[in-house]
Amino acid sequence: MTAADYAAVPTPIGPFTVILDADGAVLASGWTSDAEKLRAVVHPTLRPAALRRYDALGEVTEIVERYHEGEWDAIDTVAVRQRSGPFLEHAWSVLRKVPAGDPLTYTEFARRSGRPDATRAAANACARNATALFVPCHRILRTDGSLGGFRWGLACKRWLLAHERKAGPAAGAGAG
Repeated sequence: MTAADYAAVPTPIGPFTVILDADGAVLASGWTSDAEKLRAVVHPTLRPAALRRYDALGEVTEIVERYHEGEWDAIDTVAVRQRSGPFLEHAWSVLRKVPAGDPLTYTEFARRSGRPDATRAAANACARNATALFVPCHRILRTDGSLGGFRWGLACKRWLLAHERKAGPAAGAGAG
């Protein structure tokens, strides 16, 4: 891949940067202004050789803003592109179905991913997720209800979960 576009969106918890491929799919995203840090987490077969900075990325920027304003399901239709082995790719698709306001434990996430005894593999899927927010790995908690880890920091994860708690269990709808 030659080049990809990126932009940072101001949010209540800091800048949120998104890298898009030529088809408009998210390759990487997270609460940072460091686009090179994000580029580094893209799978090598998808990693762009260069980045082009923009002030905004059209509809994706609008969706990020809508999510942070309380329209939790706005992120559900954004195309993402990640590559790995079959289990991780499947687990990422399962993560996209975890509704706002209704987090799962790593154990439950492993079960929903078809490998009930693979809690560590489920946690690894969260850790290797390059497309934070759009593949909402922040919605997965430890069995005891504690936060576990999050690439963008526990304060960020705590904010996201509190923000989505307003959605209520299985809300699946934004601030209508």
